[in-house]
Amino acid sequence: LPERPGAPVEKNRLTCTFLSFHRPILVHNPHLDGLKDDVLYHFSLGTETHDLPAMFGDVKFVCVGGSPWRMKSFIEYIASVLGMEDPKAEYPNICAGTDRYAMYKIGPVLSVSHGMGIPSISIMLHELIKLLHHARCTDVTIFRIGTSGGIGLEPGTVVVTKQSVDANFLPKFEQVILGKTVMRNTDLDPGLAQELLECSKELNQFDTQLGNTMCTMDFYEGQARLDGAFCSYTEEDKQEYLHNAQKAGVCNIEMESSVFAAMCKMSGLRAAVVCVTFLDRLKGDQLTSSHDILNNYQQRPQILVGHYIKKHLTHKKDS
Repeated sequence: LPERPGAPVEKNRLTCTFLSFHRPILVHNPHLDGLKDDVLYHFSLGTETHDLPAMFGDVKFVCVGGSPWRMKSFIEYIASVLGMEDPKAEYPNICAGTDRYAMYKIGPVLSVSHGMGIPSISIMLHELIKLLHHARCTDVTIFRIGTSGGIGLEPGTVVVTKQSVDANFLPKFEQVILGKTVMRNTDLDPGLAQELLECSKELNQFDTQLGNTMCTMDFYEGQARLDGAFCSYTEEDKQEYLHNAQKAGVCNIEMESSVFAAMCKMSGLRAAVVCVTFLDRLKGDQLTSSHDILNNYQQRPQILVGHYIKKHLTHKKDS
């Protein structure tokens, strides 16, 4: 991204590549070295109170999503896929000491809820990245699974994000730091995206598309909805905006992908965003599908990511 006054592009100091082996989790904060106890407050964990390497050192895959229920459902699903399920297991919430986020683990897979919107997922990611760093994890791949509104796609289509763009269709995330606006890159790992598309072909269960994802600051006006408490535009205005987004390569809309992409890139995490579309926003704003249909749709990202994880663990075991 070109520099402009007041919005310097943050230089990427990462020295490792996505394809290298033993990729460490990078933090760019010299102040952490001076902390006797790094308290991960919103996880109710800490470096002095918990043995993070023993608890999390074997983590190779992290899956994050909005709701605690969805992430517990994912850990139950992946346990079954990997043959690690225990009929008597309760899969305890590792973050039970707080009500902010939920965290579950089975084998090398960690499942964490992030709440709704950029502020909530940003807080979670700061502490998750530090957790993985303190646990001395390497070669970690992270996925955000979720739901979204599609643009010109049939409901139930899974979108693997090529690039996260803002509400002006630009591939950047803006962060205000000390009163200055810093722009961060929102590219995601292209190789990982292609591997996920290949996994979808192997599954042959649902349509999966590669495209840009628009990340907004709001569910209603920010996404051109007509059904919020306030609306100052017409149906025609909405359609023009969404068609312009479509022309810019946007396939779906959600509220977390930009900061997710930016922070994962900065920390050296190989990352992907996998979201299912609940509706075609060109045809409406409200969900009219039944609960059963929406529940079926919601399972599709975890099926795709689960297949990817199983495939890679099986390959590692056989090699």
